[in-house]
Amino acid sequence: MPRATGPLADALARRAVLLDGGLSNQLAAQGCDLSGGLWTGRVLAERPDQVEAAHTAYVRAGAEVLITASYQVGHDPALLERSVRAAARAARAADHEVWVAASVGPYGAVLADGSEYRGRYGLSTARLAAFHRPRIEALRGADVLALETVPDTDEAEALLRVLAGTGARAWLSYTVAAGRTRAGQPLAEAFALAAAAPEVIAVGVNCCDPADVLPALEAAAAVTAKPLLAYPNDGSVWDAATRTWHPPPAPAPWNVPAWRAAGARLIGGCCRVGPDTVASLRTRLT
Repeated sequence: MPRATGPLADALARRAVLLDGGLSNQLAAQGCDLSGGLWTGRVLAERPDQVEAAHTAYVRAGAEVLITASYQVGHDPALLERSVRAAARAARAADHEVWVAASVGPYGAVLADGSEYRGRYGLSTARLAAFHRPRIEALRGADVLALETVPDTDEAEALLRVLAGTGARAWLSYTVAAGRTRAGQPLAEAFALAAAAPEVIAVGVNCCDPADVLPALEAAAAVTAKPLLAYPNDGSVWDAATRTWHPPPAPAPWNVPAWRAAGARLIGGCCRVGPDTVASLRTRLT
């Protein structure tokens, strides 16, 4: 098991905790082929040693939480469990406390068509819950579940329905734009769903422009006292048609002091944020 000596929730009650960065960009930097619908899951299936090496790169940068390569895997229980084991091996070899967070990506991620940045798939909450239930069961060996890049309240409701009464611990993280969920719903409504869920230990945003973080955290803080989290991308926009990122004209500023003042306790990076940035974040959280 990972080297963490206690629940992540206990650590968040005491201090800020550093998340890792984007797994896909680190795997690409290692020369891995991420083409196809599985994305990082392809490397997990073919070269799990490379996934472990990517996790290790973030551990060396100071990351205290490793997010698994299960985001786009689907329902293969062996592959989902492998993702937890790969992160756990890197965590055990660390010289500091490290937790493993199992990525429970949204339904749209498995479609591999960019629809996680739109949401509103046309499925009922019950259908979405049925999709997520076996994935969550297969990932329960991690320290915490990362319900991440959630584009709308429909999917959030489904995920929370699956978690209810299980005793599992999770964070809930929306992808947002212009002060709303990707589906256009008010953020106060979205964050309020998690406020009453005992399984949720933190709420916040990921895979969004850094400029969208602070307004979202302020909206979350208005409806919940839970610790907040933020792990944006570098400000790039994903083009699903060409499967490429379009970078911003200039690097987006990361107002980490303001995020912390708003209540953020879990801070790191998402797509296109690498170990160097995570290492620099470490100095800003201590």
